[in-house]
Order: sequence, then C-alpha cells, then structure tokens
Amino acid sequence: MAHRRGRVGVGRAGPKFTKKAEEIKAVTLTSAIETVEKLEVKLAEFAKKHRKEIQHDPAFRKKFLEMCAPLGVDPLSSEKGFWGKMLGIGEFYYELAVKVAEVCLASKSRNGGIISVSEVKHILTKRGTKFQFAHVAVDSQQKGCQYSEEDIITSIKKLSILGSGFRTIEVGTSVMIVSVPTELDHDHMEIMKIAQDSDSGSELGCVTVKDVCDDTKWNKERAKRALDLLLSKGMAWLDVYEGVESYWFPSVWKESSDSSKQEN
Repeated sequence: MAHRRGRVGVGRAGPKFTKKAEEIKAVTLTSAIETVEKLEVKLAEFAKKHRKEIQHDPAFRKKFLEMCAPLGVDPLSSEKGFWGKMLGIGEFYYELAVKVAEVCLASKSRNGGIISVSEVKHILTKRGTKFQFAHVAVDSQQKGCQYSEEDIITSIKKLSILGSGFRTIEVGTSVMIVSVPTELDHDHMEIMKIAQDSDSGSELGCVTVKDVCDDTKWNKERAKRALDLLLSKGMAWLDVYEGVESYWFPSVWKESSDSSKQEN
C-alpha cells in the first residue's frame, strides 16, 4: 500500500525552523543595535573633538550632519539634550531660520513669496547678520559663526517640518525659497528656468509668451495660463512695450544681479 511522504515531515519540522529563524533574527537585530550604539559613541567622540570646526566651518558642519543622518541622529532636534548642550547648533539653525523668514516676508511684496537662497544670503551678509552659539561667550574680539547657503536650506527644512509653509524648490541651477502656499507645477518651474537662460531670446530674468513656446514647444494657451498664475501671485511682473508683453521675475533677475556684483 502506497504511503504519503513529505508533508508530514515538513509539518513536524516547521516549528523548529520557525524557532531557529526567530533566534537568528533576534541575534541579528541585537548585533545591529550594538553596532549602531558603538557608532553613536564614536560620533559623539568625533563631535567633542571637532566641536569648533562644526560650529564655525559651514563645509565641516554639512559633512557632520551627513554623518549623523544614517544613524538617525538629529543634532538639531533638541536644545536641551546631549547634542544641544555640546554643540548648540539646534539653536543656531533656529536663529538662522528666523532671520531667513524675516528676509522672505520683507521681500514678499516685491517677489511674490519666492526668492533665491543666494539672494537671502546676500541680504543677510549685507546687513552684517551674525550668530552666536548659546554656550559661547561673546566678547569684542569674537566673530559670529560663518554660515553657508546649505545652512540656509537646512534651516528652511526645519521650518517646513513645523508646517510653516516655507519650503525650497530647485529651479534650473538655483535653489529658491517659497514662503507662500501656492503650489508650483512643472510648467511654472520650466518658465522660471527659461527666465534664467540668457540665450532664451529676452533679457535675463524676463520671458515672453513666444520665448516659452519656442523653448518648450507648448501652445500659446498653455504658456499664457502658467504665466498668468505666476503674475497673479506676484511672482512675475508684466511690462508691455510696443504691444509685446514681457514677464519679469524679480527673484531670478535679482539673483543674477547680485551674482554679477560679487564677480566684479
């Protein structure tokens, strides 16, 4: 008489395999946790050793934050915790975010709530804005810490987490800060990118409907619809000369103007 094989044996062995798999999983998880904890200790030692560089060198600070990210360590999350007390960079980014927000809001009537990171840095530098870490004593010979465009972008990310409406977007080769709730789609971004291109046919920071259609191959209605929204939000200005409508983008024009001054 034929006997059935296979299924009975596997059924009996099932619980053993399951138990073994759980043991292996537990060991692997424990090992991973131990590895992360060791790396966090090393990271803390590194931070103590290079505290001054982290505080005062923007490039070094950027690399340090990149080191923290894979471990889930956020030195910016708390001012009272270990990282806050040792480095104070959480408070620095908070202060920077406040100053950046002030610049964005003050220029909103001019640019409609969109401004390049480079222009914000230029304005803060022109004002002589300086920042001090909380635990560092201020004296007459001590300079405020240096900050970069990357620091400004990081500060805006911290603001966006709080639901402030501030965010950054990439337009061509530039990073822009948007401080209004208007959603910009691909068409709006493409038009501002064309405005950055000095070879588009019009002056830098300016486009016409024809420029947009020639560059994108869109029809006139699509180009006009996107331009009208940017115009209605104050992100573009309209200039009519001899029957030709030119759309100027203050954020793009101002950025290129500031860049030219710095080069000269």
